[in-house]
Amino acid sequence: MTDNPLQIYLVGGAVRDILLGQKPTEKDWVVVGATPEALTAQGYKPVGKDFPVFLHPKTHEEYALARTERKISKGYKGFKVYAAPDVTLEEDLKRRDLTINAIAQTNDGKLIDPFNGQQDLKNKILRHVSDAFIEDPVRILRVARFAAKLGDFKVAPETNKLMQDMVASGEIDALVPERVWQELHRALESKYPDRFIEVLRDCGALNIILPEIDALFGVPNPKEWHPEIDTGIHTLMALQAAVKLTDDPMIRFAVLVHDAGKAKTPKELWPKHHGHAEAGVQPVKSLCARLRAPRDYTEFAVLVTQYHHQCLKLNEFSAKALLKLLENLDAFRRPDRFKKFLIACDADARGRTNYEKTKGPQLEFLDNLLKQAADVIIPDEIKAKSNADIIQFVRDARLSKIKDYLK
Repeated sequence: MTDNPLQIYLVGGAVRDILLGQKPTEKDWVVVGATPEALTAQGYKPVGKDFPVFLHPKTHEEYALARTERKISKGYKGFKVYAAPDVTLEEDLKRRDLTINAIAQTNDGKLIDPFNGQQDLKNKILRHVSDAFIEDPVRILRVARFAAKLGDFKVAPETNKLMQDMVASGEIDALVPERVWQELHRALESKYPDRFIEVLRDCGALNIILPEIDALFGVPNPKEWHPEIDTGIHTLMALQAAVKLTDDPMIRFAVLVHDAGKAKTPKELWPKHHGHAEAGVQPVKSLCARLRAPRDYTEFAVLVTQYHHQCLKLNEFSAKALLKLLENLDAFRRPDRFKKFLIACDADARGRTNYEKTKGPQLEFLDNLLKQAADVIIPDEIKAKSNADIIQFVRDARLSKIKDYLK
């Protein structure tokens, strides 16, 4: 754009990622001192609904006119946007959420950093730019998600205080389910999704956004099986284990919610949690419905919640019980999902102090059991019979193979 007289700056996450030595996933640009007419005259295509945003005619990257925002009503959409040639770059940067996202770069590589974002990058601090931070509840989610992305970055105490104030004032109640799910999903795709949970919990937002997960902290497990004791800590450890085992956010989500039923155990029964798997089904369904999670995420999370505990006691199962488990998991029809189930169970097993590197032998047993039982050949004389007869033949054959395998 060196042939363009407009003042154009690379801003936001792209600059942050470059300074961190990472490749930007997308680039956002701010145009200062321009009008919509000036951009459209040069071939930019307008796409913004709430404020002037344009797509570059060749790269199709987003170019936004420098703008300011003024809070006019509650919620994350309650803003009046002002975009005009007299809005300065610093005014535009000041409306951003964090100092590390409020750095601009010129075409020749010069950095413009009016809020010391580079210093916060160096010190690994997530700090708000201005008190206008409290006007947008989505920023609570974004801070947590950046913690999930960056891992060892800490939230500045004064920023955490603002987030606490937003929770206390009810501003956070304006968050819509779709946006919560979007940020949670992006956090689950990150390297440190457990930090997303920790940051929300530190400011009191977890109890509002994911109360089913918040309720797990302080609930004890039997020390002989869970040296870490606390169910909330176990959940975060299992999530960390899942990150090492898979990139699949659906598996990671299931691991996050798998022990929701333990929050339903009466205190007088602690630290034991008999029946927690079944007890967790409804809370997980409620959580998924509230966040409007995709159907496949919901179904898989319920499956893991309901059956993960059985993977810990397979040695107690009869051949019929093992066959029933495989059928309940729909393992014969959906072997790929069954493998994902085993990964989630593996993460659960590893998410315990001193068990982080120990793969449960029962998972390999189940995997081999499915391979053995799935290998059934139906004779022609059986194929000629009714569907009920065919189903019974296959089930009997599978049961026989499982008995042979157990021997």
